[in-house]
Amino acid sequence: MSQPFVEFGKLGHVYPDGSVALSDVSLRIARGECVAIIGANGAGKSTLLQHLNGSLLPSSGELRVGDFLVSKASLPQIRRSVGMVFQDPDNQLFMPTVLDDVAFGPLNLGWPSAEVAQRARAALDQVGAWPLRDKPPYLLSGGEKKRVAIATVLAMSPDILAMDEPSSGLDPFARRQLITLLKGFRHTRILATHDMDMVAELCQRSIVLHKGRVAADGPSLDLFRDDLLLARCRLEKPLAMQACPVCGVARHETDACV
Repeated sequence: MSQPFVEFGKLGHVYPDGSVALSDVSLRIARGECVAIIGANGAGKSTLLQHLNGSLLPSSGELRVGDFLVSKASLPQIRRSVGMVFQDPDNQLFMPTVLDDVAFGPLNLGWPSAEVAQRARAALDQVGAWPLRDKPPYLLSGGEKKRVAIATVLAMSPDILAMDEPSSGLDPFARRQLITLLKGFRHTRILATHDMDMVAELCQRSIVLHKGRVAADGPSLDLFRDDLLLARCRLEKPLAMQACPVCGVARHETDACV
């Protein structure tokens, strides 16, 4: 692995009620990687992701993003580097129109209006949502909202895209659009997800969290072949790697059932 771009060093997080969400998490993610964070509900995926942009700060250990140690003092720099896309896009879309939402971040950084307009147009074009620019966000479909939420992040020119359950709530067509979109990005991409088929298609590397700790870290397809690991961490193989219910042959081993 090349020089780490994101590095967790023995990171722990304890919520105010005493719940231990993360314990002794040490990870390195290189620039340009597409990495999945997978695990059962309550494993700590969303908590881990929220540390990347300083929404949560470590209770112990440390996190570095590029040249910066994540802390209250470094939050402005961190949030320019890390674009967070939440599971529910309604948490990110609150302005009267789509264009207003995408322009909101750059405007608040004090960039010139001409540059803001250019960035907003480019971001919406990149996700195929420029025709939606004058629509109120509440009138958008789930897939449209997800693409616009990504555009609000892209307009800030982040180095890292951190996405929490990016395919959640999408119909098959919108999910395929999202996967195609993410494949085209060259950002460092960190996806917390239950969508194992999306992981198999997008992420060469996966990190398995179990009860707030790293249970495994390696090539995604290798981890999906580890039946004991999957059972212990309450995970399943991607559907594409499971046996066909008709012929009993794993789907990746044959093109069709006869």
